[in-house]
Amino acid sequence: MKIFNGKKEAEKILLDLKNKISPAPFKYSMPTASRKIALEKCGVKKNKKKLRLAIVMVGKNPASELYVKLKKEAAEKIGLEVIEERFQKNAKELKIIQRIKDFNQDKSVDGIIVQLPLPTGLKTEKIIQSISPKKDIDGFHKLNRKLLKKGTPYFFPVLPSAILTALKKSGKNFKNKKILALVNSNVFGRVLKDFFKINSLKIEYNLFDKKDIKDIVKKADVLITVLNKPNFIKGSMIKKEVVLIDAGFIKKDKKAIGNIDKESVGEKAGWLSPVPGGVGPLTVALLLKNVFLASQRS
Repeated sequence: MKIFNGKKEAEKILLDLKNKISPAPFKYSMPTASRKIALEKCGVKKNKKKLRLAIVMVGKNPASELYVKLKKEAAEKIGLEVIEERFQKNAKELKIIQRIKDFNQDKSVDGIIVQLPLPTGLKTEKIIQSISPKKDIDGFHKLNRKLLKKGTPYFFPVLPSAILTALKKSGKNFKNKKILALVNSNVFGRVLKDFFKINSLKIEYNLFDKKDIKDIVKKADVLITVLNKPNFIKGSMIKKEVVLIDAGFIKKDKKAIGNIDKESVGEKAGWLSPVPGGVGPLTVALLLKNVFLASQRS
């Protein structure tokens, strides 16, 4: 079984971003005007302010805490500032939405994300929709989802982008192959399906509560998991030489684990994007790339 190194791919993206956000000095002296033209030819508009990402956190979810930590560490490496706005688990919905609206109006903030999942009782969709589409770097606002179907969103959704990048790195041909995603959210399932469609790939997604889940999994040539079920997928459940993308993220005993039991699938699967080290680092890098894109458009 071959293993995908998402960390290596993420580092390439982060290095490129670092060079664009804080370009290294030219080796030889160059007039200011010429330097500006040279940077613009590389696709870089000089930033007059520091790039800033606002992360809204509600409550304390162990996996979310770890994920935010990883985002902050990556942001620091490339010279991007992160603002954490934390709310108690019992915070009022209107208070959270008002803070997001403040970030929408704040010209010093380039991108906004709400760290999911939110505590039970809060309307996730309503809170997500309060983010300006032009700062919705996760790509889950209704307008961005609508534009995604046309292939023209303000931002391409980061997790689907990371998943597709990983699949392409496998070197496999997915034409006429059965691609299945197990998800715990209809919204994410639809976004994933639309994103794959504009990239000429057909994907089927199923909510985890289906009774016939094991029969469906057995038929998949490509299996993508985005669940809150640690080590759920075993070798006995999968087809031989299947391509596996683990996009689950659970914190257990201070470690990140995914949905796929790596040891169990090792002798049967053909290729695996694991947790940790697979699409996770890539998702973080692509998120920060969207912050950079937002700053270039403002």
